[in-house]
Amino acid sequence: MFIENNECEIDRTSTRSNTHKRNIRTKNLFLFSLTQIRVFIYLISVKMPKTVLHKASTRGNANHGWLQSYHTFSFGNYYNPERVNFGVLRVLNDDTVAAGMGFGRHPHDNMEIISIPLEGDLEHKDSMGNVAVIQSGDIQVMSAGTGISHSEHNKNRDKPVKFLQIWVIPNQRNVTPRYGQLTLEPEKRVNRFQQILSPDPQGEGVWIHQDAWFHLGTFEKEKTSEYVLKKKDNGLYVFVIKGAVTVNDQPLESRDGLGIWETEKITIHTQTETEILLMEVPNF
Repeated sequence: MFIENNECEIDRTSTRSNTHKRNIRTKNLFLFSLTQIRVFIYLISVKMPKTVLHKASTRGNANHGWLQSYHTFSFGNYYNPERVNFGVLRVLNDDTVAAGMGFGRHPHDNMEIISIPLEGDLEHKDSMGNVAVIQSGDIQVMSAGTGISHSEHNKNRDKPVKFLQIWVIPNQRNVTPRYGQLTLEPEKRVNRFQQILSPDPQGEGVWIHQDAWFHLGTFEKEKTSEYVLKKKDNGLYVFVIKGAVTVNDQPLESRDGLGIWETEKITIHTQTETEILLMEVPNF
């Protein structure tokens, strides 16, 4: 009898233990499932940045002899329906003009046109009577508005001029045409971003008729920097002038472009000495 009672007690203890273990497993499974649900809800509630990558080798190209031009977006005889613009950023041309050559006088209207010289000297003349020369370290802007005609020539007869030609669609039409240029202070962009364009006539850099901000940065090897967008719902187009860099998790090399939207900021880490142009613009 003692043995039988003892065995019964053991059976009851074993049953309670198994039940307890099952309860623990059930509770753990519930907590694990609850955690998964919370993670899922968090992930769908957080907007992941969207990107579009434009490798340098995929750009359009026009070789006119006197002009070698690479087009990030559709321009002239190059047309790609998937690469017409990035928001209000309509044109990003990487131009090299042969010695003594240039663009003859031609018209524009209702466009903000920005030129950033990289090498050499670019001579500007326009229908408002402006005559000027811009060189590396300068930035030039024209608000074409109701209409303007201009020419751009390589002032030198012994070397090419290289510059970025950028068009931004304005937020106001038929404004009074305007020309401006500015010599930038290069020390202000060493291992940081220097504002070179904004919508504010009193702000740093030149200004345009659009809620856009441009920044230039020259970084040493193995430097990390952040850029926080100025305006909600704007997008950011990153153009690597030279060097190698990682933007968030995307590696980029010289003349690569990366468009990013639905984000508040980006992180940049350089692998080499790098020069970067950031163009923050409204999306359509």
